[in-house]
Amino acid sequence: MTEDTAITLPRPPVVNIRPARLEDVPQLVIMITALAAHHGDAAETSPEHLERDLFGPHPWVTAFVADAGHEGLIGYAILVPLYRAQEGKRGMEVHHLYVADGHRGHGIGQHLIDRARTHAQKAGCDFLSVSAATGNFAAHRFYEQMDFLPRPVTGMRYLQAIA
Repeated sequence: MTEDTAITLPRPPVVNIRPARLEDVPQLVIMITALAAHHGDAAETSPEHLERDLFGPHPWVTAFVADAGHEGLIGYAILVPLYRAQEGKRGMEVHHLYVADGHRGHGIGQHLIDRARTHAQKAGCDFLSVSAATGNFAAHRFYEQMDFLPRPVTGMRYLQAIA
């Protein structure tokens, strides 16, 4: 290669991390389905479920999206409130964190976590929590690099369906 030969590498898109909007619901459902498939699960959600839980009369979750403009949404984070009654502490669980294939490794996940942290701080939270599957070592490294401290999971979790 000569000095006057330039190599042009593809530039990652400019991304805006913002709160989810009603019109984002279809793209969010697609990404939620992709994340479920990545973990070997089947997504059972629907646009109606997500609209109810994000924008209904009693919103249950908060979502932030990574908006790449004309490329559309390329990631999201969904947050759920937590409470530690014995400590009197509020927290937020990063229930989902997703960045689309081809966009990982550009800091989008970090920006989504930063936005989640800021949201939790503004809501008066004392902590931010996230979990990762036991064998998902890439996620473990990512969260530890984002200053999350690993904590052991103890005990059993029980579930009862409510009819």
